[in-house]
Amino acid sequence: MTIFQMECYVAVAENLSFVRAAEQLHVTQPAVTQQIHSLEKELKVRLLNRSTRSVKLTEEGKIFLQDARQIVEVSNRAKKRFENPDGRKIRTLTLGSYSFAGLFQLSGILKKLSEIYPNLHPRLQMIPARHLYRQLEEGDMDAVIGFREVETIKIPAVYQELKKIRIVCICEMGHRFADKAFVSEQDLKEERLVLFTPTLLPASMGQLQGKLVGGRPLPELYFCESVEAASILVQAGFGVCVMPELFIPLNAPLLRIPVEGMDSISFGIYYRSLRENEVLKTFVRLLRTAGGQTD
Repeated sequence: MTIFQMECYVAVAENLSFVRAAEQLHVTQPAVTQQIHSLEKELKVRLLNRSTRSVKLTEEGKIFLQDARQIVEVSNRAKKRFENPDGRKIRTLTLGSYSFAGLFQLSGILKKLSEIYPNLHPRLQMIPARHLYRQLEEGDMDAVIGFREVETIKIPAVYQELKKIRIVCICEMGHRFADKAFVSEQDLKEERLVLFTPTLLPASMGQLQGKLVGGRPLPELYFCESVEAASILVQAGFGVCVMPELFIPLNAPLLRIPVEGMDSISFGIYYRSLRENEVLKTFVRLLRTAGGQTD
């Protein structure tokens, strides 16, 4: 694989057009097509479904897009370092999460870190959970922000807790749950449910969603690809949703009611080692000094 192949693929995937990709890269359309064909041949997988009218990413193409973007970004960053001698002083910190809601918790710490390292360039990435820990293990990421995984999931990293997060049921204002101190599993089974992808959830939450979905007719279930989409559907009265309280938009006009029998879950940071990574070492020290108060 070459950098140019990655650039061609990212351009086509983002524009969903070979013509626009060629214009963006200032090359001919046949050149882009040839690079994509060569890439697919080398990977032995189809990345794009194309017809005379449209271009769509395959499931394999969606997964590969994350890696391709990262390769292009690393390549561009490496080139820019030598365009300006001062660029060599840039310090990077790559943090990943499966939801930007988790990364939002770090703004205060990152501000303090930037005061210590004026040339700090944080890289915040939102990636599906199944890819996060692989990138951490391979050294492509300094740390992962998220919920503590169950013991059956082996992660070769150190975990530092930041805070405990309640599991709550969110529903629109004026819902029949409004007077309840807690919502039970039986209460939830009597409501239409808004659900979002399990990759955004800790394992315990995924198990609860599975129990609630079991035996329910499809018209009673509304599936979402993001926390924001789930919150919008709940506000619109399509159903209720169970999620970690951390995920709920601060200004959303929603009721937040604890779920009976669900313990608070640990939210924190995974990292492999602090050796030879001064910025990460300082970042973790600031987290510990803050005692988990990351807002």
